[in-house]
Amino acid sequence: MELSENITAFHHVSIKAQNFEETIVFYEKLGFTVAHDWSLPEFNLEKCAMLHHPNINYYLEICDKNADMPTQGRKRVENEEYVENALLHICFTVKNAETAREKAIEYGAKDLSEGTFQLDLINKNKSVTVKNSLVYSPNGEVIEFLENVNFS
Repeated sequence: MELSENITAFHHVSIKAQNFEETIVFYEKLGFTVAHDWSLPEFNLEKCAMLHHPNINYYLEICDKNADMPTQGRKRVENEEYVENALLHICFTVKNAETAREKAIEYGAKDLSEGTFQLDLINKNKSVTVKNSLVYSPNGEVIEFLENVNFS
């Protein structure tokens, strides 16, 4: 069996939280609930939680900042704006990108896109118009709110 035939779904993104409790609360305000939590002393992992969003059947794993787990890039320095690495952002499909951005800011996120923007993604065969907004979560990861679009 080819690997492509073995993959059945996209399960989760894992992030390292600078402030574990604050990060959990932020994502709970976005509709996630803690499905399971644990610790793994062999990885210096004091706290880890798997959050689930029932509307989109999506999981988000949040680990404490001291976890010794494989990651991209380097550890973020305290109070550093952001660290660029292979994970560029988390994207959620939303009904209204501007409302999502405003609510996220109300919940503690920082504005990144200064409003909602619309882009035409054009190649030689077709054009796809996307409408989205971006924020930094209180933890620092970039979250994109993308209005429903068909890339097919």
